[in-house]
Formats: sequence, C-alpha cells, structure tokens
Amino acid sequence: MTKEETAGTTRLGKFILLTGIVFLATNLRAPITSVGPVVPQIQGALHLSNTLTGLITTIPLLAFAVLSPIAPKLAEKWNIEIVLWVAIWAIAIGLLVRMSSTIALLFGGTALVGGGIAFGNVLVPPFIKKWFPQKIGLVTGLYSVAMNITASLASGFSIAIGHWTGMGWQGSIGVWLVFALIAIIIWIPQLMRSKAKSRSDETAAQRQKDTSMLRSRLAWHITVFMGLQSLLFYCAVAWLPVVLQDWGMASETSGWVLSFIQFTQLPVVFIAPIVAGRLKNHTPLLWFVGGTLALSLLLIIGWRTQFIIPAVILFGLGTGLAFSLVMMWFVLRTGTTRDAARISGMAQSFGYALAAAGPPLFGALHDWAGDWETPFFLLVATTLILHITGMKITKPQIITG
Repeated sequence: MTKEETAGTTRLGKFILLTGIVFLATNLRAPITSVGPVVPQIQGALHLSNTLTGLITTIPLLAFAVLSPIAPKLAEKWNIEIVLWVAIWAIAIGLLVRMSSTIALLFGGTALVGGGIAFGNVLVPPFIKKWFPQKIGLVTGLYSVAMNITASLASGFSIAIGHWTGMGWQGSIGVWLVFALIAIIIWIPQLMRSKAKSRSDETAAQRQKDTSMLRSRLAWHITVFMGLQSLLFYCAVAWLPVVLQDWGMASETSGWVLSFIQFTQLPVVFIAPIVAGRLKNHTPLLWFVGGTLALSLLLIIGWRTQFIIPAVILFGLGTGLAFSLVMMWFVLRTGTTRDAARISGMAQSFGYALAAAGPPLFGALHDWAGDWETPFFLLVATTLILHITGMKITKPQIITG
C-alpha cells in the first residue's frame, strides 16, 4: 500500500477497518476455547479415548499447519480482504457442521473451523501492517484483546450456555456461530475496498526474487517460538478443565478456572504490543515470560488445585506476553508487508504442526503414567526451550534470509 493510499483513507474508513479487525478477532479463539470445559460430555456422548479426544483440539492446529503457507499466496492473488472474508465463512459453516452428534461431522466441522482460523491468524498481522503502519502496536493490542475476551467468555460460559440453550455440549460449542455471522456482515465494506486495483508499498521488493524464509535462522527461531507458545496454550485449553475435574473440581468451576487464563491475558495482550513496539530490546520481556510460566507449572505440579488461581493467572500472563511478542515479531522483524505475511505463514505452519503434537501427547502421557503430573513436566520442558529460543529474537534485527 502506498503512502498516498494510507493518507487518503478517511477517518470513517479507518474506523470501519478497525471494527472489521475486532469482529474478525472474535472468531479466532472462542470456537476452540469453548470446547475444553465440555470435553467430558463430548467424550461420554461419542465414546472417545483420551488420545482421540485430544484430536478435537489438535485438528485445528493441523489445519493451521497445512493451510498457513497457502494464505499469503492467496492474499497476493485475491487481496487480503477477500481471503479473510472467505475465512470467516469457513468458520461459520464449520461451527454449524460440528454441532452434529456424529464423530465424522464433529471432526469435519472442526477441521473447517480450523481452516478459517488459520487464514485469519496468518493474514491479520500483515493486514494491520498494511493499513495501520504507524499504530501497529495499538491495533495489534485491540485485535488481541477482542480475541481473548471472547475466548475467556467461551470457556467460562461454555457449560452454562449448554444448559441455557437446552442443547448440552452442542449448544456450548455452536452458539459462537452468531459472532461469525456478525463478522461476515461487518467485513463487507472491506470487500468493496478490495475491488480497487491493489497496489503495494513494496512493489520494488516484489520484483526481486524472493529469498526463502526457510534459509533464515531468525525466521526459524520465530517459528519455533510460535509453535512452543501455542503448544503450551492449547494443552491448557484441551486438558486443564479435564485435569481439574479429575482432581475433584466441579465441571462448571473448571471452565471458569480456564477462563482466568484468558481474562489475565487481556491487559497483557493490549499493553504488551505497545511496549514491544517502543522497546528495542525485548530481553526483559522474555525473562518475564519464562519466569511466570515456570512458576505456574510448578504450582500445579506440586499443589494441584490448592493454588490453582494464582497458577493460572501466572500462566495467563506468560502465554499472553509470549503470544503478543510473536505477533509483533512478524511485523517488527520484517521490512515489508509481504515479508510479514510470509513469515506469519511459515511460523504458523511449522509452529502449529509442532503445537499439534501437544494435546494428544499430553493425553498419551497421562494414559501411560496414570497421573496428571507427568504430562505437566512436558510443559515445563517446553517452557525452558521457549525461553532459550526467544532470547535469540529479542534484539533488533530484520529477516534477510
């Protein structure tokens, strides 16, 4: 996008753009976090093993891994705005399909939801870089807050929504279709904008032969960091309510405990991008991530539910900051919008492939060891590697391939 286009965008136009980003964000976590609290209900209704149950959370991650590299290419061909609108439709249709009481449609709808979220995950950061180049931190913060508010409400009210609707677990995971339909309508003005001939502020760069992101050590560090922070988050989403219920906590209470993670993330994901955008060196932020995550996991392993609220608050602080950092690195560690899309696609492809192994492995470790402490040690090891990897990204640098 040229400077003239940016300057020519009216204040109303910018507000519509921002509103579109916010409503799109409401669909990028809630369809996943709403599942965790009702996993025992789904497991009982469909007679699923622990390992197979883990696939309910893992299938979206596999979709992220497979489809993320495709998103930047489609965005170049059809424009980011159009691809994102199609992605919202995929989420809406997937939410409707997965309400079925059959295993095949449950997994099929989940895959469709995951596909739509994958495209949103990859393309929103470069979309923000394209339209809000001077306010990347602020807009990224608003995007992250919208995503986390709905994620926390989805986990906290999941079981209650099933009761209110009279549809059980199907109502719990299907009600978020309403947000998808609203987002579809709100995004229509972006389609009108995309009808104009697309021009980019990196036209000259596009004429040059791309240097493969796969050759960049920095790109791989960002990718691994992306995968590990996602693994931590999705293991918690998939299994924490189940673990807490097995340790004697009421099912509805366990859902609210999970929501504490998202509620805690809210101020972090808003403030962290702004802070990260102003700091040249992110090393202090990395130490905060590693420290909060390690302490959180040790509290859970050593004391189970006794200090679970402080533990999940610490976990929310750590994962919220880790997520914010990697979102900012997509734009701060690249020179162009196009490169931001490319590293976003690479990091979310390989990263989510890594993260996808988390929930099934967590469940398999429980089946093997017969306790819940053993799989939590997997998360401790993940935290250590996350910290070591993140320290290689903290200093100002640009991906050059």
